[in-house]
Amino acid sequence: MDLKIGELRAIVTAGASGIGLAIAKALVEEGARVHLCDIDPDALATARAALPTVSTSVCDVSDRAAVTSLFDDALTSLGGLDCLVNNAGVAGPTGRVDAIDPEAWDQTLAVNITGQFNCARLAVSHLAKSPNASIINLSSAAGRLGFGLRSPYAASKWAVVGFTKSLSIELAELGIRVNAILPGAVEGDRQNRVLAAKAVERHLTLDVMKREALERASIKEFITPQQLSDAILFLASPRSRTTSGQAISICGDLQSLT
Repeated sequence: MDLKIGELRAIVTAGASGIGLAIAKALVEEGARVHLCDIDPDALATARAALPTVSTSVCDVSDRAAVTSLFDDALTSLGGLDCLVNNAGVAGPTGRVDAIDPEAWDQTLAVNITGQFNCARLAVSHLAKSPNASIINLSSAAGRLGFGLRSPYAASKWAVVGFTKSLSIELAELGIRVNAILPGAVEGDRQNRVLAAKAVERHLTLDVMKREALERASIKEFITPQQLSDAILFLASPRSRTTSGQAISICGDLQSLT
């Protein structure tokens, strides 16, 4: 299927590894021009070696001055903007709410939701010039389900859904589609770290936590970054021209989080 995104100009935040890098690779394979940002300059160098056509910036999306520099770099490189993928996020602390360090709470929300605001507000005027404009925000299954011992993360990901729905209403007149992707348990190092932290908190083994992560899903498989990328490619394409304001779960029909 030709998605007609060969000339797409996209920014992917936290694009140097994991889900972000998978998204960038998928876009590049379709012929899109991509600018990546990440907080890790070494990871960005590795990403550039793997994807020589991408341009990059070191950026912490919770830092507004850094985001301004990111957009200056990206627009110079791309010459415009058709798609913003707000992928940057942190796992945040694990623990009961009364044991969570308030600074860790603040940092989780600063990256996971304020970071998306910081990027979206600068993207709008450029996206409004595109005939195929979209913002795709990464939320989580934790953005529709309660997640014990992970309240900062869950709160931030619920906020992403509300942000997405609101932007889809207010930006429609500019021709900008806004959707959210809600992954379930995604295979990879980050998922392993989260499960390991919860295993310690609950005095369980990592293997038990991995089984629990899937036992309340109808399809008992970890989600792959490629599956998320496939959905994002469609949402970034003109084939999704009437798809906006949606919180799309890719989670194996997950019923609850443990």
